[in-house]
Amino acid sequence: MGLTSLFFEVKNKNVFILGTGEVATRRAHRFLDKGANVILAGNSIDEELTKKGAILTPLKDLDEMVKWSDIVITASGDEKLCEYIASISQGKLINRADKPDKGNIIAPTSFLIDDIEISIYTNGQSPLMARELRKKIQSIITEEDILEIKLQDHARKILKEKIDDQKIRREYLETILDNDEIRNCLKENRLDEAKRLAENLINSNLS
Repeated sequence: MGLTSLFFEVKNKNVFILGTGEVATRRAHRFLDKGANVILAGNSIDEELTKKGAILTPLKDLDEMVKWSDIVITASGDEKLCEYIASISQGKLINRADKPDKGNIIAPTSFLIDDIEISIYTNGQSPLMARELRKKIQSIITEEDILEIKLQDHARKILKEKIDDQKIRREYLETILDNDEIRNCLKENRLDEAKRLAENLINSNLS
């Protein structure tokens, strides 16, 4: 397979999920939380999915649902039904939760730390280790790291207004990252002061 990692805009996209079990439910929550329109085919869905806007459709409407969808997900224990859906989904983006290597998109384990989203994919070798790696990553990312990201975002916005050259902007950002006084502010959770120091650093070098 020629898979590569991407982030894909799914807001207002139509997502059809075959199945209503644990995996299907997780997939549904994931897409609903990002603003997608989600319809599931199966026996029943929980109240939380319904509140988020998920719709349950009878299995007899499968062909119609595939035509409606931008993304198709097969997450049913019915192998024949999954194969049928896959066969009529040619040209669609399809996530085969039942047989990941047969689809053309993967939904890796993903988690948020503040505004930072991190995804892990072991190329299908070990979902268990993906979860273990997630724990390790979560344990080493500090509050200071999160504040540094917010500071860099603040500085980048200022620099984009003042400097056209991306390479020069990067040099400024690296200087801010390596500044001991700014770093101490972040260690002490003084983000506003760190922003002020970064602005002063930028302005003093441009004046």
